[in-house]
Amino acid sequence: MAKDAPRRQPTLDEVTELAGVSRSVASRALNNAPHVSRAKREAVERAARQLGYVPNPAARALATRQTGAAALVVSGEDPSIFADPFFAQVIVGASAALEEADLHLMLCLAASDRGRRRVGDLLRSKGADGVMLMALRVDDPLTRMAEEAVMPVVFGGRPVGSTPRWYVDVDNVGGAREATEYLVSRGRTRVAAICGRLDTEAGRARYRGYRDAMLAAGLEPLPPQEGDFTEPSGAAAMAALLTNHPDVDGVFAANDNMGAGALRTLREAGRLIPADVAVVGFDDLAVARIADPPLTTVHQPIAALGRETARMLVALINGQDPTPLILPTRLVTRLSA
Repeated sequence: MAKDAPRRQPTLDEVTELAGVSRSVASRALNNAPHVSRAKREAVERAARQLGYVPNPAARALATRQTGAAALVVSGEDPSIFADPFFAQVIVGASAALEEADLHLMLCLAASDRGRRRVGDLLRSKGADGVMLMALRVDDPLTRMAEEAVMPVVFGGRPVGSTPRWYVDVDNVGGAREATEYLVSRGRTRVAAICGRLDTEAGRARYRGYRDAMLAAGLEPLPPQEGDFTEPSGAAAMAALLTNHPDVDGVFAANDNMGAGALRTLREAGRLIPADVAVVGFDDLAVARIADPPLTTVHQPIAALGRETARMLVALINGQDPTPLILPTRLVTRLSA
């Protein structure tokens, strides 16, 4: 009589599916790691008993070194940046995704040499299970630190001048191109761009989209009028445009804050909007809806940017190898253009 074939050992993925939790939660629960709710821990233990699952010793050693936290690091100079509507939505999206994986969210601002050193220590010491990096600028030391990190790192938005292995971004070039094409389709021929900081990839990419659309339409792109993504900088940039290019009849602002500032300057200068000058922004923040007049803008899925960045990080923590992701944009028309 033939012997029975040896019984296959159940896998962690099978435990995960039966328990109805994420793979990282199942791993931490089985290895008595912290930051797992009692209900999920009991569900995992029940599924493991039912399947007869026995944890791999090497996997147990790895899992017990997990911290149960992921860090969102923003390279900026102002601690109030986390109150900015853009980053607030990013945080909401990232937090929701990490909560699904039972990971806590740590917020870090690399605003000074000391702050960057602390982030470098975090990346080298495995003080978190993984890190999300955002708002990097030209020659930002955080880019180099990320390359030397001993933990998974995902970029929320590509850094200037390099393409990391793992990142989530939005279609900045395509969105800016669509905004400019819309202005041209409305009969505007002297369209300017308030482009945002040119030491950021978003600032450069959105000006590139504007320039591509102007050239494709046979129109002359104006030199970039740089702002810093704030409402006052948009107002100042619009004032400079009216001085240097008084015949401007359309403006693409690389974010809604600057677009709102441009509207304010145009009203104060007695220009009719959109009869004299049409304005289109980028982001689709609340300020676009309450602007005077309401701002036509490019909608980008900001909360999804945070959520997908966090999901990609969780996948890396779980040993997967996700591919980069570019999120689409779409035009939202209102009364300013």
